[in-house]
Amino acid sequence: MIAIAPEEPEQRPHVLALNRLAFEGEDEARIIEALSRDGLSVLSLVAVDGATVTGHILFSRLAVEVDGREVKAVALAPMAVLPAYQGKGIGSALIRRGLELLAAQDVEAVIVVGHTGFYPRFGFSAERMRHIASPFQGKDAYMGLELKPGALAGKHGACRYPEAFAL
Repeated sequence: MIAIAPEEPEQRPHVLALNRLAFEGEDEARIIEALSRDGLSVLSLVAVDGATVTGHILFSRLAVEVDGREVKAVALAPMAVLPAYQGKGIGSALIRRGLELLAAQDVEAVIVVGHTGFYPRFGFSAERMRHIASPFQGKDAYMGLELKPGALAGKHGACRYPEAFAL
């Protein structure tokens, strides 16, 4: 049985190893470490099967403003599931639990740059981000989800990713 829970400090080596394996490289592990080091991590969840960390999702602070108003937003990145556990709903469970916890923390919006065939099923929309400038603006993979209705609505906005994402 897979359980979803907040990441514990002793699980960090497993989280980093999982991300290296799932993404076949170091970039996501470096992003996780940099966001944590810079105090930008808002919520880090793991999926566990017994003692095995099978999945991970990280939400971090993200500077977003729309029409001069600050939006309490987070980035969803990275999210990874061990290859042997993919296709079993673990990623979906991590997202659903994360969104539930973030809504309880009064987070207004979640931004992701991700798979266009996956994230829209949770309510993420590229259209919602068309007026919000970022390095990803205009790409279908740049999607937003409002946890507070109208949080991303407006004429002009900007989304500034932390330096950790430039690694």
